Amino acid sequence: MRAAKVDRNQAEIVDALKRAGVTVQHLHAVGQGCPDIIAGVRGVNYLIEIKHPKEGSLTEPQVKWHSGWRGQVHIAFCEEDALRIVGLKT
Repeated sequence: MRAAKVDRNQAEIVDALKRAGVTVQHLHAVGQGCPDIIAGVRGVNYLIEIKHPKEGSLTEPQVKWHSGWRGQVHIAFCEEDALRIVGLKT
């Protein structure tokens, strides 16, 4: 099994969420297309796949995971996307 690839912008997006008071748990090591993080704020959890804008297409395992998930899953390309997803930016 190969190591999970982390997009180069993941650290800055996670830092922005944490600065805004969001709890973040990394999930990228789970693999098999699972989203990169779960973010919690105001009693709600958000599954977020982080993609770099210049490299940002879903892999085949991610497409399969996203299409089979019966809940919400989001994609963030930047800090603003992530803050918008969790309802802290309009």
